[in-house]
Amino acid sequence: MTRERLYLFDTTLRDGALTTGVDFSLDDKMNIALMLDRLGVDYVEGGYPGANPLDTEFFTKKRTKRAKFCAFGMTKRAGRSIGNDPGVAGLLASDTDAIVYVAKSWDYHVHVALGCTLEENLECIAESVRAAIDSGREAMVDLEHFFDGYKANPDYALACAATTIRSGARWAVMCDTNGGTLPHEIERIVAEVARVIPGDRLAIHAHNDTGNAVANSLAAIRAGARQVQGTLNGLGERCGNANLVTLIPTLALKDEFAKAFEIGVTPEALKEITLVSRAFDELLNRSPNRHAPYVGASAFATKAGIHASALAKDPRTYEHVTPDSVGNKRAILVSDQAGRSNLLSELARLGVECDPADPRLNRLLETVKERESQGFAYEGADASFELLARAALGGVPDFFEVESFHVGVERKVVAPGVTYSASQAVVKIRIGDDGFISAAEGNGPVNALDLALRKDLGVYQKHIENLVLRDYRVRVFQGGTDAVTRVLIEFGDGDRDTWSTVGVSGNVIDASFQALVEGIVYRLVKLGVPAQ
Repeated sequence: MTRERLYLFDTTLRDGALTTGVDFSLDDKMNIALMLDRLGVDYVEGGYPGANPLDTEFFTKKRTKRAKFCAFGMTKRAGRSIGNDPGVAGLLASDTDAIVYVAKSWDYHVHVALGCTLEENLECIAESVRAAIDSGREAMVDLEHFFDGYKANPDYALACAATTIRSGARWAVMCDTNGGTLPHEIERIVAEVARVIPGDRLAIHAHNDTGNAVANSLAAIRAGARQVQGTLNGLGERCGNANLVTLIPTLALKDEFAKAFEIGVTPEALKEITLVSRAFDELLNRSPNRHAPYVGASAFATKAGIHASALAKDPRTYEHVTPDSVGNKRAILVSDQAGRSNLLSELARLGVECDPADPRLNRLLETVKERESQGFAYEGADASFELLARAALGGVPDFFEVESFHVGVERKVVAPGVTYSASQAVVKIRIGDDGFISAAEGNGPVNALDLALRKDLGVYQKHIENLVLRDYRVRVFQGGTDAVTRVLIEFGDGDRDTWSTVGVSGNVIDASFQALVEGIVYRLVKLGVPAQ
């Protein structure tokens, strides 16, 4: 059976840039555009040319090789000619394959926001589209608040979409701008529109204000839309946009869509989508969502022992797709709810060899449960668990001994109203018969400790040169004056490998130091470095 082509449109560089706390540099935008291009999306929307110097520079040349590079802006203003509208002039001057206009499709907004007649708004849409086509570009129109407009005045919303297509635009984009429309409404309205306008000219642009952006996008596709818009990791204003990182695997792997539609993301590229998602978060200096569908570190994680037993017999029991199809991996978590099946599965995944009948396994399991009752959390600290298991089953090399550490914090007034604060740490370790004392100043006590600990590890120093502390999280496990603090630290080696460790103590600095030391020890164990 011939599959229909379904087109993927990414608006991370515009809608995603509206996310609170997100700002893209020019290099960021160029790197993200290339990332999307390699993934296989069909359209990459770059933002507003002329809006600021950065975007003006970004649009001086095409930034994609395969995907169509798009500029975004408003249709011409009522009462002005195309040649006298600076916004349209900026779009036409950009080096792009396509121009995306935004237009009002809710009669209320036409009257109140634009202050023109309904007919004038239709003329603005038509003239703007023709200008883009005359310049040799593909044109499309984002019909803002389309679903609200359709509910209020379906004839006018349809007239906006019909005018868009009659004028020569490739796509009429139905936007759920405030994210308030529900899936059953989306499916009904899109189906009604598709009776008037061919589905292969209709696109869906969904926001996530009810948590339904992905569901709304799928509902629109079911009803006839053949282009779907979204952003990497669901970034966007307020609650975000439809998450392409969730939509793409669903379209590629779920039979209802995979058998009916062809998308530009190949199976090989799909296996990179977890890496793309995490690399994007890394670029933004954000912690990846561990529970994100398909790509999260916990997306294929199982904690209960009975589930692990079922997974061992048939992975399809609790996995709706295979983890490797999206470049992710299965995780059998060892925790206070774990059973022997979890333990054996996790040891096998980590490459820790053991005899299933080894009586030390029972003691290891009891140790895990006992330590988790004290505040440790091994489902989020795979490296700490592996070290614990190796110590129980065969030993961990004694690389170095920390004899003591000291941290001091200084804060002083250096000028009226101006204060200076810094942290200093001193770490004393022993490697064999040799003692080492290292000191460092850092941005806070944990940073100072990290720098001091890794400043001089003697014969091991060359093995930790590219070690990077990627994430640091603290949780108070028990409240009150006798609070117990849990610290989770994620490390990386400058490449693709990451690992996490946990420390627990009534003192947050002590807990942090435990996790820092285990992160280094784990690195040396995985490299097979012999103890001196």
